[in-house]
Amino acid sequence: MNEESNGIEVEGLVRQFKNGPRAVDGISLTVEPGEIYGFLGPNGAGKSTTVHMLTTLLPPTAGSARVAGLDVATRGAEVRKVIGAALQEAALDPNLTGREHMKLQTALHGLPKEERVRRGDELIERVGLSDASDRRVGGYSGGMKRRLDLALALVHRPRVLFLDEPTTGLDPQSRASLWEEVTRLSTRDGVTVFLTTQYLEEADQLANRVGIIDAGKIAAEGTPAALKAEIGRPSVEVLPVDPARRKEAEDILLRFGSAVPAAGEALSVRLNEGIEELAAIVRSFDSAGIELASLGLNEPTLDDVFLAKTGRHLEGAGEAESAEMPLPASDPDEQAGPA
Repeated sequence: MNEESNGIEVEGLVRQFKNGPRAVDGISLTVEPGEIYGFLGPNGAGKSTTVHMLTTLLPPTAGSARVAGLDVATRGAEVRKVIGAALQEAALDPNLTGREHMKLQTALHGLPKEERVRRGDELIERVGLSDASDRRVGGYSGGMKRRLDLALALVHRPRVLFLDEPTTGLDPQSRASLWEEVTRLSTRDGVTVFLTTQYLEEADQLANRVGIIDAGKIAAEGTPAALKAEIGRPSVEVLPVDPARRKEAEDILLRFGSAVPAAGEALSVRLNEGIEELAAIVRSFDSAGIELASLGLNEPTLDDVFLAKTGRHLEGAGEAESAEMPLPASDPDEQAGPA
């Protein structure tokens, strides 16, 4: 991957904390230019530690990583010029307004004076904060702070954007707004997005590909659809209106798959060929004159993938981690545990 690329290449990356665990244990992955890569796992899995290494905030113990074609260990200053980062704790001053944050950020990135106001206003509008731009950030909601933090990360037009659990704690509307902007960055601007998340829906909705990390190791990687397909085929569940025709309904369903447990009085089969059979199933019931009270398609989820790969569900799997630790002020090796 050359230095004009927006991609990420990681090979055997390790982070061992002094007197603590191996937070990242030899992971390898590739993120293609312009791709949204979802890094999925519970608290303590090693997500944030990985991001801190890829953004040059922590040195790797072993292995290598190149971001936009640049080695993070030897060319950190150059890496920082081409990346943007919105980490878990937004570095915002509650006494400054949103507009003042933009002025400061554009100046720190060395934008020409005549461009600073224009770029700041453009990004404030882009993340939907125009009406609040002259209010102090201390009065912003959590969603507004996240959106401002994203705008600040975009000031210098980064080629690669790192988002570390950007929607944690946000309400559904704020989360949807941020999803929309992240998708636009990837599809319209060609920005490569490395997104860490605990939310299955977020990874499924946004990511072109997903890497599942558990205990510092990559447990699975691929497109959400491919990962779910590995786990199993979708199932169809039906409930006939007339209980007397239950046996006929069951016989029809069994033409298309094998029986699996269903809720209540419903009937369910795991499809032999996948969702392509759904139309044929509906036609079969119509032809037999069997009226259905309900018909549902149940597809494998990313939680099913996580369960199959790690032996546990994602939700609630991570203990409160000594894990997501603040970044070191001096020697990072004095940290006791991973993020």
